Amino acid sequence: MEKPAAFSFEPATDRPTAALTGDWTARGLGGVGRDLARALSGRTDVVLDLTGVGRMDTAGAYAVVQAVGPGFAIDRIQARPESRRLLELVDSAVRVKPVIRPEPRGFHQLTVRIGKGVMELGVEFLDTMAFLGHLIVVSFRALANLFVAPHRIRWAPIFTQMERAGLDAIPIVALTTFFIGAVVALLGVNMLRQFGAEVFVVELIGVAVLREFNIVITAVLLAGRSASAFAAELGSMKMQQEVDAMKVMGVDPFEGLVLPRFLALLITIPLLTFVATLAGLLGGLMITWTTLGLGPTFFLQRIVDNVGDTHFYVAMSKAPVMAGVVASIGCRQGLLTGGDVQSLGKRVTAAVVHAIFAIIMLDAVFALIYMELDI
Repeated sequence: MEKPAAFSFEPATDRPTAALTGDWTARGLGGVGRDLARALSGRTDVVLDLTGVGRMDTAGAYAVVQAVGPGFAIDRIQARPESRRLLELVDSAVRVKPVIRPEPRGFHQLTVRIGKGVMELGVEFLDTMAFLGHLIVVSFRALANLFVAPHRIRWAPIFTQMERAGLDAIPIVALTTFFIGAVVALLGVNMLRQFGAEVFVVELIGVAVLREFNIVITAVLLAGRSASAFAAELGSMKMQQEVDAMKVMGVDPFEGLVLPRFLALLITIPLLTFVATLAGLLGGLMITWTTLGLGPTFFLQRIVDNVGDTHFYVAMSKAPVMAGVVASIGCRQGLLTGGDVQSLGKRVTAAVVHAIFAIIMLDAVFALIYMELDI
C-alpha cells in the first residue's frame, strides 16, 4: 500500500537535517513539496536524508530539487544509489535552458518557404508515382482475371460506382453543357454580326462543343462531384480504420476501393461526354434558331459539312485520361486522410482543386500535341 510523502525537520546546531519518509510519487506527493520548500527556504546548510523514502518517481524528485532551490548539491543528499541517480537526472533536466531560435524574416523567410515548397513538391511527386504504379499493377491484374478468373473481379462495386458517378451525373452534365453551348452561340452571334458573318456561328459552336467544352466541362463536373465523393468516402473509411481492417483481412484496398471507382469513371466518362456533346449542340441550335432563324436541318448540315467528326474523336481521346486523373486524385487524397475531421475536409478540398488543375493542364497539353500533329 502506498504511503503518503512526509518529512521531519531537525534544526540541530551542528548539522540540520530534513528526513523524508513515505512514497514520494505523483499520487502520494500532495502538497508536501511546497511545505518542504518553505521549511528549507533560505537555508543552504540542511542535509536531506532520503534513506527513509520508499518509492520515488520523477514527480517526487522534481519536488525535492525545487524545494532545495538553486543551491542544490548532491553531497547534501543521503539516499540510496537509485534515488541519488534519479535526483541527478531530474536536476540536469531542470537546469537545461530551452534554445530559442529566431524566426526567419525577410529574404531568409522567403528562401525557407521556397525550399519547403520544393521539398513538398518532390515528396508529392514520388508518392504520386508510387500510387500510380500500384494502380497500374492492380489494373493489369484485374485485366488478367477478366480472361482467366472473371469471378474474382468485384463487379458489384463497379456497377454501383458506374451508376453513382455516371448515370446520376447525366442531368447536371447535360444542363451545364446546354447553357455553355447557348452562351457560346450568343457570344458568337454578337461578335460575327459586326462582320456580317453570323452564319459562321454554327462552325464556332461545333468546334467549341465537339472539341473542348464537352470533355472539359464533363471532367470538371466529375472533379467537383465524383473526386470529392471518392475522397470523402475513402477518408471516412480511413478515419474509422476500415482500410486497416481490410489490410488485416488480406484485402488490398486498391482492389477493393480504388479500382472499382477507377473503372467506373473510365467506362462512364465517354457516355457523359457524348451526352454533353448533344446537349451543347442543342443549346447552340436553340440560340441560332431563335436569333438567326437557322433551322435544325441547316444547323446540322453545316456541322456535318464544315466541322466533321474529327473534333469529336479528339475530345473522346481525352476522356480516358481525364477519367483516370479524376478517379486517381480523389482516391489518393482519400487514402491520405488522417484521424481527424479537419484532415478529411482538407483532403476533400485538395481532391477537387488538384483534379481541376490537372484537367486544365492536361487539356492544354493535348491542345499542343494535336496542334503539332495538325489535327
